[in-house]
Amino acid sequence: MNFKITVLPGDGIGPDIIGEALEVLKLIGGKFGHSFQLTEADMGGVAIDKHGVPLPQSTIDACKGGDAVLLGAVGGPKWDTLPGHLRPEAGLLGIRAALGLYANLRPAIIYGALKEASPLKSEIISNGIDIMVIRELTGGIYFGKRGRLDTEGGEAAYDTEMYSRAEIVRIAKVGFETAMKRGRKLMSVDKANVLESSRLWRQVVEEVAKDYPEVALSHMYVDNAAMQLVRNPAQFDVILTSNIFGDILSDEASMITGSIGMLPSASLGATRLGLYEPIHGSAPDIAGQDKANPIATILSLAMMFRYSLDLPAEADAIESAVVRVLDKGFRTGDIASAGTNVVGTREMGRIIRAEL
Repeated sequence: MNFKITVLPGDGIGPDIIGEALEVLKLIGGKFGHSFQLTEADMGGVAIDKHGVPLPQSTIDACKGGDAVLLGAVGGPKWDTLPGHLRPEAGLLGIRAALGLYANLRPAIIYGALKEASPLKSEIISNGIDIMVIRELTGGIYFGKRGRLDTEGGEAAYDTEMYSRAEIVRIAKVGFETAMKRGRKLMSVDKANVLESSRLWRQVVEEVAKDYPEVALSHMYVDNAAMQLVRNPAQFDVILTSNIFGDILSDEASMITGSIGMLPSASLGATRLGLYEPIHGSAPDIAGQDKANPIATILSLAMMFRYSLDLPAEADAIESAVVRVLDKGFRTGDIASAGTNVVGTREMGRIIRAEL
């Protein structure tokens, strides 16, 4: 089969880790009989330098013309003084909106070989952790009305949290469908004791739940969820939540794994076109030094095979190869521990390909 993939290397270590993922892509193509037409485009700081904006229209067009988008990383101190709408991160918000990507899937997994990296006590994670955080991505306070005004207390600023029924229904369906493929447990996280938007959220999620009687639905306030993630993370399977709450909880869930360089993500919409990226930053201080961990990007590639290309065997092959490499003791510097074999970006990529 032939697929069109748009590649956005981005900034910092983005090109380093994308390069290793593309080598895996080529290997999978040969192994399973697929061909890939790759189109590279600019986004983030590199786009600002070349085009004056973080997300050129040409990049949007290239992404829309493909089956999936693979992104490295964006951002860096070089562009930190620019206005908000011209900073690299604005490109992320823009591409999600342009492609209609309203669901962010963030797995948080503690691999057996990396348990010692978790900051949690061993007895808490003894049975492992495998959580999927589903974050609504194009609504809520990040996209609501905002502004500044004069008040008796001086200048004030406001941001508006708002969700429509349609927005909640579509993200809830993603949550329930994901739960059906996993442990059939869904925890919807909100702040319904305070926020009217959360009260509508909970109401609509309960309505959608009627179409998924096999899934056990429960609710939790976001403050309690933040506490429970460090107290007893194994109780969670699929977490469904809003944009701002998901932004915070997905990072917390990632951190308890102790290995942020290991974690992929997928941003999905109503079509099979999705955006796949590692959750870590651009780390410009180690760019080009063969130090970056490419595993999160390679696992993002696996998610691309699973969700956009509908090729689960290929996804399984990549994920299994990564586990075997970790079990054999190979590590990049960010996840190294005593007695492990520390390798660089390119060597880690080569070892994973050898396992494939």
